[in-house]
Amino acid sequence: QGGRETNQVSDGYRYQDGNYEGYAPNDGYYRDEDEPTHEEDAQSDVTEGHDEDDEVYEGEYQGIPHPDDIKAKQKKRDPAVDDEYRDRADLMAERMEDEEQLAHQYENIIEECGHGRFQWTLFFVLGLALMADGVELFVVGFVLPSAEKDMCLSSSNKGMLGLIVYLGMMVGAVMLGGLADKLGRKRCLIISLAINAAFAFLSSFVQGYGFFLFCRLISGLGIGGSLPIVFAYFSEFLSREKRGEHLSWLCMFWMIGGIFASAMAWSIIPHYGWGFSMGTKYHFHSWRVFVLVCSLPCIASLVALKFMPESPRFLLEMGKHDEAWMILKQVHDTNMRAKGEPERVFTVSYIKTPKQVDEFIEIQSSTGTWYQRWLVRITTTFKQVWDNVLYCLTAQYRMNTLILAVVWFTMALSYYGLIVWFPDMIRYLQEEAYESRVKIFDEEEVSHFTFNFTLENQIHRNGEYRNDKFIGMKFKEVRFEDSLFEECYFEDVTSSETFFENCTIISTVFYNTDLYEHKFINCRLINSTFLKEKEGCHLDFEEDNDFLIYLVSFLGSLSVLPGNIISALLMDKIGRIKMIGGSMLISAVCCFFLFFGNSESAMIGWQCLFCGASIAAWNALDVITVELYPTDKRATAFGILNGLCKFGAILGNSIFASFVGITKVVPILLASSALVGGGLLALRLPETRDQVLM
Repeated sequence: QGGRETNQVSDGYRYQDGNYEGYAPNDGYYRDEDEPTHEEDAQSDVTEGHDEDDEVYEGEYQGIPHPDDIKAKQKKRDPAVDDEYRDRADLMAERMEDEEQLAHQYENIIEECGHGRFQWTLFFVLGLALMADGVELFVVGFVLPSAEKDMCLSSSNKGMLGLIVYLGMMVGAVMLGGLADKLGRKRCLIISLAINAAFAFLSSFVQGYGFFLFCRLISGLGIGGSLPIVFAYFSEFLSREKRGEHLSWLCMFWMIGGIFASAMAWSIIPHYGWGFSMGTKYHFHSWRVFVLVCSLPCIASLVALKFMPESPRFLLEMGKHDEAWMILKQVHDTNMRAKGEPERVFTVSYIKTPKQVDEFIEIQSSTGTWYQRWLVRITTTFKQVWDNVLYCLTAQYRMNTLILAVVWFTMALSYYGLIVWFPDMIRYLQEEAYESRVKIFDEEEVSHFTFNFTLENQIHRNGEYRNDKFIGMKFKEVRFEDSLFEECYFEDVTSSETFFENCTIISTVFYNTDLYEHKFINCRLINSTFLKEKEGCHLDFEEDNDFLIYLVSFLGSLSVLPGNIISALLMDKIGRIKMIGGSMLISAVCCFFLFFGNSESAMIGWQCLFCGASIAAWNALDVITVELYPTDKRATAFGILNGLCKFGAILGNSIFASFVGITKVVPILLASSALVGGGLLALRLPETRDQVLM
């Protein structure tokens, strides 16, 4: 029973069921009797009211209940403990009735507050958080070519590094999205961004692959939780007429994040000299500078968010009437001052608060040890989050949740799969063109010659090299087959994709080279010596095709701008359902044209077309997911669906990448089929553009 004990309130009034009891000002304005006080006794010099000239003036809010709340006043005579003996179904029914009343009243309040400076300020603050989410998806893809050489990554390790961010985002979306419905939008968003900023910053300095992988995992967990919170948070400051349009405008920051990451990668990573070294073990190369710069949007959003208030709709759901009222008044006054109407008064004096059903466990400071008290609090919170997850699968929401889950999954499978497939296909086409330009040297004989230049894209067969020196040179994509090296000297040699096959190497010295044992395949080494081998991995060459990959990502991000503008302007006119279905079906048609993408320019063009067509579906999915669920379940539902989206991204990346260089048929048919199926199924969802935010 100690879990239900509450502290005594010492300031003379008690809050329960949305009312204030026992508060008796000296001026006789508010009394505890059942009958209302006389009108002439209701005047006060410190509250809003009417003066002798019947003019409204603004004062300090004192928690005055609305005159229409007669039923609530009559309940004062009933002991508060009576709720413990009422059926939970009755309490839930009463709460749902209260929530419906609150939804319509809150809509009117937001309309009175107007749409102005406050919403636009919050728009840019939350936009930076969404921008950080977009940046996170591009960071690993851009640094992978450099990181794989800097940290000696194998092919399996490269694949794990590419997927680990999605795994972290999947967990973070479900966990932090659920907590946002219990702890608050602002509080959980700050936690989310702080985790991302801290571990993204740390990942730029760590040297080991395992620690770098861990940092990117936790960084992804943090930023993954921000997406469901951002949309739930912003939607609760928007009126019905503005919601679809302005949530779509907010989605543009994801595009801006992709453009920012592409531009920074293009301008920073190729400059290998932008860094420093400490001894032979610690190297801070240019790609680490890029990782550091990419954490700036998250840090900026984190700082700006400290000056933003909590969602008043969330506070009302939690029964915190006064805090919500003060925030709504702040929104109203900020917008009115910006419009040049500072004299306009916030006329709302009372807002309906739903019946509080969840049990709140207050642990006394003398109960158990500190970690036992925290364990109880954490266990209780996660139990409430789990109850919210199960609530999304109850009869009222089950069908909508299942349909949305399929649509989110099919959209992610096709979109993220193709987004990875496009650059991989371009690299494959480049490699084919590169291999077609290979130079082949047969049976060459070279003696007493000094090689001090770069050899690239060559094959040397049946050659003989006697008393030759290879000093301060680089091998790139060079193969020596069935060749003889006798009394040669290799010094300060750096190699990339270079191998010796079936060669005979006699009395040869290798000093300070990275020609390791695995680069000699079926070779005979006779009286040869390896001295002072190079340690670690080395960034040997600037890849010219990296510029093209950055350009592809930049154009792909920029191509969604027309789709963003169209979806924002038409979201409230044609509706969310038609937007999702139409966009996914058009994207499926774009997939079929990929059969004709046999060149780099064609692949870039079809990628831009696909990204531009699919962005409208993403925007509409974000909007309808926010609107289909009530406030106390909104972030939880969004987090579950977004987590499923990231799971689809993991599958899409793995499946589509495995067919690069093998066939285009499977990825194209899989993506188009998923889009058609998801688009048709989305038409069964209810339209939400005319409903208030529950």
